[in-house]
Amino acid sequence: MVVNRSHRCYHQNVAFARWDPVRDLLAIQQRLDPFAPGPAGWAPAVDLQETAEDYVLTAELPGVAREDIDIQLREDRLTLSGVRRDRGVPCEQYHRLERGHGAFSRTFQLPVPVDADQVVADLRDGILTVTCPKARDGSTRRIDVL
Repeated sequence: MVVNRSHRCYHQNVAFARWDPVRDLLAIQQRLDPFAPGPAGWAPAVDLQETAEDYVLTAELPGVAREDIDIQLREDRLTLSGVRRDRGVPCEQYHRLERGHGAFSRTFQLPVPVDADQVVADLRDGILTVTCPKARDGSTRRIDVL
């Protein structure tokens, strides 16, 4: 049997690239995200930690004004809500749009009630810190952001 070695299955001037299915899936997801059904808005990243005396909630809220933050405490549930407003930068086309804007709301169940009169909230450099001292009685109070 004679084998013709001059015949090739591919053209020698064609560059091959390794197929990356994850890259392709991410590209498809970015194209479809604007059409996805579901609630608009976003959810800030939050840490909730417990010390011997307090619960401390830390939330990343860059670009959110103090007056756009609402913190409600009822018995053992702490609700953080607010809105990050769209700055409306005029442009022809976005190439990437990742920062969320619009309304958000998160509710956290605390293991024990806290002293509503002693809860303090502080917003500095886009980081909100809410300190909730532990207590026995459950009461409702709106917390002002300093």
